[in-house]
Amino acid sequence: IILIYFFHLTLIFLNCTPGRCLSRFDSSDVGNTTTLLLSDDGDTLFVGARNAVLSLDVSQEDAIVMRSKLDWSPSEKDLDECSMKGKKKTDCPNFIRVLQFLNSTHMYACGTFTFSPRCTYIVRYYFLLHPEEGRGRCPYDPYQRNSAITVDGELYTGTVADYMGNRPVISRHLSEGGHVDLKLDDTLGWLEDPTFISSNFVPSEEKIYFFFSEVGREYDFIDKFTVSRIAQVCTSDVGGQRTLQRRWTTFAKAQLLCQSDNELPYNVIQDIVTLPPPEGAPVDDTLFFGIFSSQWSVNSGQSAVCAFRLGDIKAVFAGNYKVLNRDTLRWSMRVQEKVANPGECGLHNASDNTLRFVKENFLADDSVHPVGRSLTMVSPDQRYSHVVTQRVQAANGKDFTVLFLLTESGYLHKAVLLEKGAHIIEEIQVFEQPQPVKNLLLSISKGVVFVGSSEGVVRVPASNCSYYWSCAECVLSRDPFCGWDPSVKVCTHANSIQDNVGQDVEGGNVQEACASPMPKFRFGLNKGKADSFPVGELVSVSLNEVVRLQCPEASSLAHRHWERPNSRLSPDLYLQLEDGSLHFLATPATLGHYLCLSTENGFQQNLAAAPGMMTTREKLLLGQTYLKELVVVSVLLACCVSVLLTMALYSVRQRCRSRTAPQTNTPGRDSERGGPQEREALRGGQSPCSNGMRNGQMAHNGQANGVVCNGTPRGSNGHLPNTPI
Repeated sequence: IILIYFFHLTLIFLNCTPGRCLSRFDSSDVGNTTTLLLSDDGDTLFVGARNAVLSLDVSQEDAIVMRSKLDWSPSEKDLDECSMKGKKKTDCPNFIRVLQFLNSTHMYACGTFTFSPRCTYIVRYYFLLHPEEGRGRCPYDPYQRNSAITVDGELYTGTVADYMGNRPVISRHLSEGGHVDLKLDDTLGWLEDPTFISSNFVPSEEKIYFFFSEVGREYDFIDKFTVSRIAQVCTSDVGGQRTLQRRWTTFAKAQLLCQSDNELPYNVIQDIVTLPPPEGAPVDDTLFFGIFSSQWSVNSGQSAVCAFRLGDIKAVFAGNYKVLNRDTLRWSMRVQEKVANPGECGLHNASDNTLRFVKENFLADDSVHPVGRSLTMVSPDQRYSHVVTQRVQAANGKDFTVLFLLTESGYLHKAVLLEKGAHIIEEIQVFEQPQPVKNLLLSISKGVVFVGSSEGVVRVPASNCSYYWSCAECVLSRDPFCGWDPSVKVCTHANSIQDNVGQDVEGGNVQEACASPMPKFRFGLNKGKADSFPVGELVSVSLNEVVRLQCPEASSLAHRHWERPNSRLSPDLYLQLEDGSLHFLATPATLGHYLCLSTENGFQQNLAAAPGMMTTREKLLLGQTYLKELVVVSVLLACCVSVLLTMALYSVRQRCRSRTAPQTNTPGRDSERGGPQEREALRGGQSPCSNGMRNGQMAHNGQANGVVCNGTPRGSNGHLPNTPI
């Protein structure tokens, strides 16, 4: 089946801040853009959506352009049959859940397709469809989680193989050469109601590692106890000759334990990602960073991050295994001598006795503990859903691990792992309205993070160096991507600076890293003072009014407090809240200068300040007034009125002369003074001028108001949320 593909130019800018523009793609006819796949060159992002597969051009730094769209929608007949099965119509479309590269020319995609999974080969450059049955490769239900990965053109999946979701399977499909398609045997206990999370390939081991959570039957608890697992299969596995035919002979699983001593474990895995070892380090130093939550209410609303080392995982799989008593359905450690090593590759020619042993001994007795037997980080008030990571080399040559953590509400946290613990560099609000996010993809070559949600795809640059306006802010951020360039006095990418990089990721010591910590203020300078403060704002208040002064938050780690020149604020008169605001009653004693200071890691900086004490009279004299304009307008008005009165007087006198006979008498006193109408007109003509002068004079006699000085900055130091427009 060949479907026509077409081109779009769809680009939406979500938000731009100095150093970071979040570009967003969405379209009215495209939804659920949650399955992401990036090309090797990083220029094309393939997206599995609802009823479609998209090809997005992400080669431009500030744009996401849709090159083509492949429509893969169910027919009306298929949708009607889905509804007749009792399913919601909104759940019946074809949600793409598997999207993988097979080779340089073809991709492989699978979708739920009205609760009847289907898969297809896709020609990458022509977007052609060749559909086929997808059972056991893709979930039936769009809400069921699954995992999929391709190795050498073969597809390895973890999903369910039936409509009811009662048959979980780990399978291999599209097998080539001497390989055959494999799946788990129906033996009791291999999988216990699992939720598949992810799968990763370790080339040096020639193994696929599956990560999932399931019911821990080895624990004899009243309530169901969920455990996190890691399972392995060998890519060279071809099944047994008689025992375990077309079944895995290398399957083994172990518990992942994300727990601190004497505390309840975070037992439910949410996501996990692989971090390759540093250059020159052994493969056993490969790390797996996972996000875990807890099934207990005491830890509800929290997330923990744990790191597991490949060497520790291998040691657990090489150790002892548990055995299941089929009569009591209880697990116990095997005390008999091992006949074989479960999980070992190359058992396809093993004896039936050996294969029966590995069939019954697949659960490792020991658990995989995190690195250092401690949690990497804990988020007390945020639940994380996805994670990506990369290793960044700082200016001093030391490698630091940077984590990008996505909260369930759609905020992106950027954290660096230090010797003292994790340090959150910044929080980025990806969407205007919080919403669940389904996928996270990191492009190290492009330095961006792609966020996939039900409404669109957002690209977030991995670094935001230019937002830090001073050396102090640049160093305090502890961002290994960023450093202060003293030659041009800007914060930029550390790898682009030749010499004297201002950076201290581990310590954040401003005094040592910066020759001049504050070469300029983010909010400007008051050059009229020797002690330069950021220019403040005059706030006009009435006496006995409650005043609230705001202070910006430079960092969530900084301590803010207010001061007046050369004095501390009395707690009897002032109230300083945790949000940095200052509250007090406006009295003659409380009018004047106010300064907000921020202290972080021993370094203090000004965030808000007033240029000096201002009285009401000084404010009127120095502030913007319209006295000159009022005088000019009054003079012009008086001139206009005088001209009008003169013209009216001339007209009246002309009419009077036309009604009387010519006389030679000498004008009397009344004629010299003018008639009554003229006198009345003259008296009326003087009134506006005099009234205008009185009104102008009274402008200086109003009731006095108090003046309070308050500085209002325009931004933060950068490691705070970026708020979308």
